[in-house]
Amino acid sequence: MENRKDQQKNRRPYGKQSRPLRETYGNRDRRPETPREESEVGNGAVIGRNAVRELLRSGRAVDKLLVQSGEREGALVPLVGEAIARGIPVVETEKRKMDGIAGHAPHQGIIAMAAEKEYASIDEILEIAAARGEKPLIVVADGIADPYNLGAVIRCAEGCGAHGLIIPKRHAAGLSPVVTKASAGAIEHLAIAKVPNIAAAIETLKEKGLWIYAAEAGGADFRETDMGGAVAIVLGSEGAGVSELVRKKSDFVVSIPMYGKVNSFNVSTAAAVLLCEAARQQRKA
Repeated sequence: MENRKDQQKNRRPYGKQSRPLRETYGNRDRRPETPREESEVGNGAVIGRNAVRELLRSGRAVDKLLVQSGEREGALVPLVGEAIARGIPVVETEKRKMDGIAGHAPHQGIIAMAAEKEYASIDEILEIAAARGEKPLIVVADGIADPYNLGAVIRCAEGCGAHGLIIPKRHAAGLSPVVTKASAGAIEHLAIAKVPNIAAAIETLKEKGLWIYAAEAGGADFRETDMGGAVAIVLGSEGAGVSELVRKKSDFVVSIPMYGKVNSFNVSTAAAVLLCEAARQQRKA
């Protein structure tokens, strides 16, 4: 009887036995299945010192920098200096106004008003993996509603070397200032696709040669699961988890063993555990 790894290779292999890279991951001359969209990150505000620092490093256009009145000192000095060097207007602003712009999320006395952030397509995310010479590692957020959780997931994904994140257009957190803040600047370095339907996006990923792993209770132990190929990890909403339809479309269901009295981790904690293991296996394979 074939073991799990052999079964996976026979079903949809990745690597030398798979389809040519351009065929598998999309031809650049063809129109991407998911059209590129553009959207502001919330109201265009990037809040907090780490997020602003990463925004300035990214080279993305910044309209102006808001600094809380009386706070142009300490850790803010190099950020203000970099903004001035780049010709970005620096405006001293009252705390009450900054609180409103930030949606009352902690802004640490600094907010950058950024230009629009472009969404990537699924094909563009896969092209990033191809350009790096790496097996694709993608996170699919199936209805994560809390912006702090989504920001933390983005930070975990980027830190583990993931090539992109897929989020739905509706019934989930969007890229708000709170998400940007919670990502601690990682959002500037991770490609994000926004799709009308997560189940359809998973079908597209499967057609491109990726294996789909839904993170849910009652699945196989992630430590005993082969995640060394081209992988997409699906993380569900805080309450309902991965939707039934998405779970059925996934190739595997994986779980993290729990030894305490609580029966699950926060979604961003689960993301860190699973992505670290997938990244380890990919680099070992």
